Amino acid sequence: MGKRTRPPQSLILDTCLGAVFHTVLVFSLFLLFAGHNAPGGGFIGGLVAGAAFVLHYVAGGTGQLTRVAPVAPFVLMGTGLTLAVLVGMGALVAGGQLLESGVLSLDVPVLGKVKTTSALPFDIGVYLIVVGLVLALLGSLGGEADRPAGEPDDAGAGEGGSE
Repeated sequence: MGKRTRPPQSLILDTCLGAVFHTVLVFSLFLLFAGHNAPGGGFIGGLVAGAAFVLHYVAGGTGQLTRVAPVAPFVLMGTGLTLAVLVGMGALVAGGQLLESGVLSLDVPVLGKVKTTSALPFDIGVYLIVVGLVLALLGSLGGEADRPAGEPDDAGAGEGGSE
């Protein structure tokens, strides 16, 4: 069997992708940081960031996706889960209830008084989980499309039976 070939890359898509990708990532970070006090947060911010990575996958396949996101998806998911669990359990250690939110006020020299809650690190953990999940899905499901035709699938290996 022959090798599957991807359609040629679109010059328009490649040109627009540079600006759109970074703009979408910045917007996802805005949703992340605005979400702990307003609508938004880690989940929707992670989905928007995931959409930016989907654009890179559409433009160049898994090869381009791994160049843009060199971190292993399971490292992102593990880090996010660890952060979310530690923040959730932190309230128990402090004598509160599970996932109870606390408020911290800081005096930052240039910005003035900044108020944040313990929901922010929890949202960051959720953000990392969602982005890692999107990257894992694109890598596993999208990697199938990049495999040359006729190459054996690992799923059928080791099964007994002759044909």
